[in-house]
Amino acid sequence: MPAARNISFLASDAPIAQDAQARLSARYGQHAPEESDVIVALGGDGFMLSTLHATQDLDAPVYGMNRGTVGFLMNEYAEDGLIDRLEAAEEAVINPLHMTAVQAGGKVTEALAINEVSLLRAGPQAARLQIWVDGRMRMEELVCDGALVCTPAGSTAYNYSAHGPILPIGSDVLALTAMAAFRPRRWRGALLPKNAVVRFDVLDHDKRPVMADADSRSVENVVSVEIRSDPQISHRILFDPGHGLEERLIREQFA
Repeated sequence: MPAARNISFLASDAPIAQDAQARLSARYGQHAPEESDVIVALGGDGFMLSTLHATQDLDAPVYGMNRGTVGFLMNEYAEDGLIDRLEAAEEAVINPLHMTAVQAGGKVTEALAINEVSLLRAGPQAARLQIWVDGRMRMEELVCDGALVCTPAGSTAYNYSAHGPILPIGSDVLALTAMAAFRPRRWRGALLPKNAVVRFDVLDHDKRPVMADADSRSVENVVSVEIRSDPQISHRILFDPGHGLEERLIREQFA
């Protein structure tokens, strides 16, 4: 990226992240996000996602440094040589998912998700979901603990834990993955074009309530959820050379 003259350091509430923000700000200066060439997020993956959402209308890319746990979207933390690292960083551009969730009372909630939109049973009984893709019913009934649609960037998160596929970052596909599918028992999901529109209708929602979640924004008691990629929004993420998203996704498959 071009020379990083103005940096905005943002930190999670964790003491280790707050301490890092104080140290780095004193050393490299601190600017408001809207006045910055680059935003440096200090925390874990959850904080990185919230930072990307909060700054999506700004031109500055986001460079994360891990002050959390897993840190899949983060770079290694180091205080020395930050300007050189920022100028040498590789950029990945990702588009989020757009969720439109309708609750039993008719309320409509819209939200964006960088990783995935998931539906989860909210009671003791399994959820009953009907799946539509581009206006065509593809599965009349899926009985499961839940289901999700994820982006390539989010395919190593909840999706991978649910035995979904890891998607190459430039693959222009989405993964639809079931969690603990009971009927059809052997169904493990589908790969869909990036421009596909997926809709889940919740069957028997009074008896088998379902919640929807878009990057930790939850909606209770949904009756239908529509998910589509939003190409009008682009998130720019910076990684140290040789440690970009593509390399990380490949590495995860051989771990």
